[in-house]
Amino acid sequence: MARVFNFSAGPAVLPESVLQRARDEMIDWQGCGMSVMEMSHRDKEFMSIASQAEADLREIMGIPSNYKVLFLQGGASSQFAMIPMNLLRGKKTADYINTGAWSKKAISEAKKYCSVNVAATSEASNFTTIPAFADWKLAKDAAYLHYTPNETIGGVEYHWVPESGDVPLVADMSSTILSRPIDVSKFGLIYAGAQKNIGPAGLTVVIIREDLMGDVLPGTPSMLDYKIHADNDSMYNTPPTYGWYLAGLVFQLIKQQGGLAKMAETNKRKADKLYAAIDNSGFYKNPVDPACRSWMNVPFVLPNPDLDKTFLSEAKAAGMVSLKGHRSVGGMRASIYNAMPEAGVDTLIAFMADFQKRNG
Repeated sequence: MARVFNFSAGPAVLPESVLQRARDEMIDWQGCGMSVMEMSHRDKEFMSIASQAEADLREIMGIPSNYKVLFLQGGASSQFAMIPMNLLRGKKTADYINTGAWSKKAISEAKKYCSVNVAATSEASNFTTIPAFADWKLAKDAAYLHYTPNETIGGVEYHWVPESGDVPLVADMSSTILSRPIDVSKFGLIYAGAQKNIGPAGLTVVIIREDLMGDVLPGTPSMLDYKIHADNDSMYNTPPTYGWYLAGLVFQLIKQQGGLAKMAETNKRKADKLYAAIDNSGFYKNPVDPACRSWMNVPFVLPNPDLDKTFLSEAKAAGMVSLKGHRSVGGMRASIYNAMPEAGVDTLIAFMADFQKRNG
């Protein structure tokens, strides 16, 4: 069977060349006589995989030397608790910006450990925009400022970085990391579940400034202490070795393809043409403020919800899957991460035009 165009929000499409290389190395990694899945994480073979992956990620993101890169388990959702456990550092309050479903989850978890100041929210607009920075009500004594640069479900994205001054800026970049260049030095901590632009589900990448580690809440489990993971090179316990290996292959591919500047150029072009097809159709609609539209996750609705099942069925027959919107939003959602080829977006646009012609 031919590969489909997979528009899933996550676990998401992976680069075909990465999958092919993993296939070729599945039984015997570079002549060692075993699969990466079988290697001890302490063996020199896997240690070389791990160190190369970190070096490549540091290179493509321009990560400064005073930041640690951690390869952890537990998904981005575990970070919702780890962040206050590690970053409160004697303070009682943290600032959070609420722009959608994942912001709300982070806020809910943080409330177990501190007083959460929701400094701004776009709930009144049904999370279709981002509150103007001038309207944010930041606390004077906040331990950190947390925001979600891209809301995967609602398709809302910041195209700017908040200015937090001396307060560490914390970002859940699960669905936007590696899609464009960023200035890591503006952040105290960046975290991301791998299953969007990095690799398979099961791996979580954390990039943390060194001075923010080592002062955890009393009773914090060792497995939730960033410094313990950093001191042990992310090998305090057995890490998700195969996910780490696949992430390393993705990092190598990004370097070969021209780095994050090239990723940004391609991603913007893909998103622009899909939004243009929606806006110019008179049939499909995207609810998000154009200034805040995501490059990665594009939700849209049909004029009649009764057409949704037909749309999805015909799209699948045409080789396009996972276009159903999140259950909390409805409609459709096309996730067009780095690994979604431009041909996939072109195919979707052509199908949408044909579907409109037959059902409009």
